[in-house]
Amino acid sequence: MKVTIDGQSVEVEPGTTILQAARMIGGDLVPPAMCYYSKLKGSGGKCRCCLVEVAKGSEADPRPMPKLMASCVTGCMDGMEVNSKNSDRVTEARKSVTEFLLINHPLDCPVCDQAGECELQNLSFEHGKSETRFIEEKRTFEPENIGDKIQLHMNRCILCQRCTTLADQLTDNRVHGVLNRGDHAQISTCVSAAIDNEFSGNMIDVCPVGALTDKTFRFKSRVWFNKPFDAHRECTTCCGKTTVWMFGNEIQRVTGRKDQYGEVEEFICNTCRFDKKEVSDWTIEGPKQFNKDSVINQNNYTRPLEKVIIETEDFILEGRKQDQIRISMSGVPLKNTQKNG
Repeated sequence: MKVTIDGQSVEVEPGTTILQAARMIGGDLVPPAMCYYSKLKGSGGKCRCCLVEVAKGSEADPRPMPKLMASCVTGCMDGMEVNSKNSDRVTEARKSVTEFLLINHPLDCPVCDQAGECELQNLSFEHGKSETRFIEEKRTFEPENIGDKIQLHMNRCILCQRCTTLADQLTDNRVHGVLNRGDHAQISTCVSAAIDNEFSGNMIDVCPVGALTDKTFRFKSRVWFNKPFDAHRECTTCCGKTTVWMFGNEIQRVTGRKDQYGEVEEFICNTCRFDKKEVSDWTIEGPKQFNKDSVINQNNYTRPLEKVIIETEDFILEGRKQDQIRISMSGVPLKNTQKNG
């Protein structure tokens, strides 16, 4: 089947969604996604961030779809034409969705461990506004202990339900979920400190915001101060392929390897994630390569940097030379510039 998105065509297999087709093309036309996760079956359709305009349904039925469609759950049809980045309707809709997601979200970026790799930050940077129209009191929740490795910040949660979907598909028994309804809905457990299965740490990787964070890394450092390296080890529980985040010679945290859309390539066990923090535990493969610009790889050691030469006129530096002589700086000979009277 042939699908055209923002003027660019791609051949796709039956059953491919519009979002998947857009990712096959790549570039700026790829819709943002906060709840869809390609590694999790049945995810998507909740956040409405990936809305697109279907200008032509198919060759068989060329009529446009009257409403904006969620690209992550809308299947492609032969001859379909879609507007994503080029549509004013889509742009306004994404701005509205972003505003809605930020209504109850606290301004925790300065203290949040997710800052620098937060999908909501990226969405807000592209589609957010500098002011808010929300004057009511924000929804808040009491702190809750859900386990010894994961910190829950329910105030930051956008209810994408990635974590519950992952627990359903990756673990034997899920012990947390969405409780209550409407504006009282929250992620929680029936019994405190109940999450302790071997793959629970992957909930941290799939969370698009700072609602689920690593207790062993909490408040240790900003991610852009760490250098990420691809590493692996022999593990009988998982693939053992990870990204280790180092500050000097210290491994401060371990995560799964993620692609350009922030999705984990292979899920890892808690032993690799939380217990193996020594350099000797890992075989370091090399610096992690990035597929797109971010705050983590700006001026990064993996990027070739050109030498910057600043040309300054000589007369501007004359005063500095005289000051060096007067204060007898090392490397500058002291000369008696005053005549004996």
